[in-house]
Amino acid sequence: MRALVLSDIHGNLEALNAVLAAAGEYDAMWNLGDVVGYGASPNEVVAIMREKAQMNVRGNHDRVCCGLASAVGFNPIARAAADWTREELTDENREWLAATPKGPLTPEGMPSISLAHGSPLNEDQYIITMRDAWAPLQQEGVTTTFIGHTHLQGGFLQKDQDWHELRPRYETKNDAESWTLDLPEGTHHLINPGSIGQPRDNDWRAAFAIFDTEAQQIVFHRVPYDLTAAQGRILMAGLPEKLASRLREGR
Repeated sequence: MRALVLSDIHGNLEALNAVLAAAGEYDAMWNLGDVVGYGASPNEVVAIMREKAQMNVRGNHDRVCCGLASAVGFNPIARAAADWTREELTDENREWLAATPKGPLTPEGMPSISLAHGSPLNEDQYIITMRDAWAPLQQEGVTTTFIGHTHLQGGFLQKDQDWHELRPRYETKNDAESWTLDLPEGTHHLINPGSIGQPRDNDWRAAFAIFDTEAQQIVFHRVPYDLTAAQGRILMAGLPEKLASRLREGR
């Protein structure tokens, strides 16, 4: 089976469309959360997830934008975007976001796979360092956990006493590229497909991953998209200018 793993779309329709066009054939789509927030196309992005994704995990921006949680902990720019998104969402899309389950979730028939937004132990915790990854990698019965939240493509691997942090290695900054990771037997993995709508690893291209269960491989991808159009939507919506400029910076 080939699963398309997406995270942190953040209302960026142009980036999402580029990813769907580049992904090729897949058997399931797994969405790790933060469908909305920051970007200016929340309803369009939610509509695509409602139609195409077989598994959806809620993110912290999803909770705030649909009214399940307060934006008190957000910085002023994120709070302004959340307030705008909450007003922009249709009632139907707002209700769908509110009903999206908390992670971790387990795909049917795959007890060793887990899907979460932040840490599987705490949906709001960022897994950035090996120290953060240690406890989640000890989950009994789970060999591969897919996470988002940090907007950093890559992950962490552990086998016996060996621990490794990984980041895909790409050759360019503006072209479509992929990088393949084999999953050795007996290894535990925390895998972040990266952010589609607002990467923060100094690479502006939309990030996603394909999980091939038969080959036991994860293929990380970066694809360019119509950045100018995405930025224009943000500015025309009256959202903070920083939300548009940071897309080019990839941070």
